[in-house]
Amino acid sequence: MKKPELLAPAGSFEKAKTAFMYGADAVYCGTGSLSLRSRAEVDDNDLAKTIEYAHSIGKKVYAAINIYAWDEYYEEIKKQAKMLNEMKVDGIIASDGGVIDILKEYAPDVDIHISTQANTVSYHSANFWYKNGAKRVILGREMNKEQIRKIMENKPKDLEVEMFVHGAICFGYSGRCFLSDFLASRSANLGDCAQSCRWAYNVYVEEHNKPGNLMPVEHDEKGTYIFSSKDLCLIKEIPEIIEMGIDSLKIEGRLKTEYYLASVVNAYRNAIDDYMKEQEKYDYTKYLKELEKTKTRGLTTFYFNDRNNKDFQEYDGKQYNPDYEFGGKVVGKDIENIEDVDDSKKDLLQKNSEKMNIEDKEENARYIIEIRNKLKIGDTMEILIPDQITPVEFKIEKLWDTETDEEVDAVNPGKVGQSIKMKLPIKCEKGWILRRKK
Repeated sequence: MKKPELLAPAGSFEKAKTAFMYGADAVYCGTGSLSLRSRAEVDDNDLAKTIEYAHSIGKKVYAAINIYAWDEYYEEIKKQAKMLNEMKVDGIIASDGGVIDILKEYAPDVDIHISTQANTVSYHSANFWYKNGAKRVILGREMNKEQIRKIMENKPKDLEVEMFVHGAICFGYSGRCFLSDFLASRSANLGDCAQSCRWAYNVYVEEHNKPGNLMPVEHDEKGTYIFSSKDLCLIKEIPEIIEMGIDSLKIEGRLKTEYYLASVVNAYRNAIDDYMKEQEKYDYTKYLKELEKTKTRGLTTFYFNDRNNKDFQEYDGKQYNPDYEFGGKVVGKDIENIEDVDDSKKDLLQKNSEKMNIEDKEENARYIIEIRNKLKIGDTMEILIPDQITPVEFKIEKLWDTETDEEVDAVNPGKVGQSIKMKLPIKCEKGWILRRKK
């Protein structure tokens, strides 16, 4: 039985580091305006840093040039392809046949991954892409498990298969949607989707014999979300997916937060690892419990188990989890009270953020937390620990101002990078995520 790759989104270098810390084997990034999440673009320097960092820890990076390109885009595509080839990115995700031809010529050393935008939903299509240079195909999300099995049984042996297991489902067919362009002049197929399917709409019916006599269809004060779908979640189906021999399990969400990444990647990392160790003891409920704590819409298996499934529309709009939110991120350890460290060493540690390597001198060490929401004394917090599905819960007993070291009762986010000092009940590492119970 083959262990699949866990592939996570990375909308920035920092998000890539979070994804790797919490168990991703690889991340996928955008390339400026040439991917389908242009708002989550990673500039060339960040992309180079991400690739260098990933390779230094034995991980992989895939870059997306998966737009459907007009002719005027091709000079930029050639430049991007050359650059990615020089950076030694591990794969380029593309969907447009013209773009793929350019990649074969200008990035000959890089594997080609066929985007879900290409709507690969049959082994005939998979075989076509293989003959045209593809190393991997990313399946359309509209497939059920029988259809996926048929592809796995009939594809070329060395053609890799990737599929989505978690995240947003697009209203369009595998993301090929024109709604945003039609309503907002922002093309989803050029990386600028306005997510028009998530908007609230007022809907009316008109009697055929009385033009202009509009009668509103019943909805609440927010309108109706007739186009909006729930989020895909196949945590229960992980055993079936692994048994199929799928090469890579993909999480959607380059626009999501580090908190979302840590929670979701950690859940799927533990689920995969636990199943590989003890198949008969797989219990999806403990991973689902963690996923349900993450800010999200409702969850659905979409068509994976049943092509007739109708439980995937989110008619009530965005169903964000009301109980938990992003509390903060550990960015360092407060070293002022650590014994046996001379002043010069303390200065060096403070400048270079090497605080996390010092052994604890007290049970509840003080850490510097970059805050993301309001924190106050008495709040219940959870520490998300990489490779451990159960978080560590504690209550905030004291808070200290990072600059003055004075005790405070609460802290509110007011600027980027704002931080606070607090005691944590276990030894933590830089980059670990804290969850706050509302």
